Amino acid sequence: MQRAWMESFADDAVICDPVDKPPMNAHSDGEKFFALLAKFYDKLEVSPEHIFVAGNGAAAKWTMRAIAKNGRAASAEGITVFEMNSEGKIQKLSSYWDEAAMLAQLKE
Repeated sequence: MQRAWMESFADDAVICDPVDKPPMNAHSDGEKFFALLAKFYDKLEVSPEHIFVAGNGAAAKWTMRAIAKNGRAASAEGITVFEMNSEGKIQKLSSYWDEAAMLAQLKE
């Protein structure tokens, strides 16, 4: 899955997830990102609820459910905006959600 996810991004793609954090490069920071997720979560799933496509972009309303390594569960809702390049690869991904609120649910 990680490989397919990485291949959907342009070489210089930017990820802002959530938007108030410093941007990451999908390729150079991707491996680090997946390693952090694997270290912290036993299960993490994102379920899209509504997807809206227009031109070279799309937005998705989603719900995320997680179970941390400490056994605590949490959920969050958000919207992700995708900007695509002319080759159909993701050029920029911007996610709007409250990461701090979700992490607070997972703390003991």
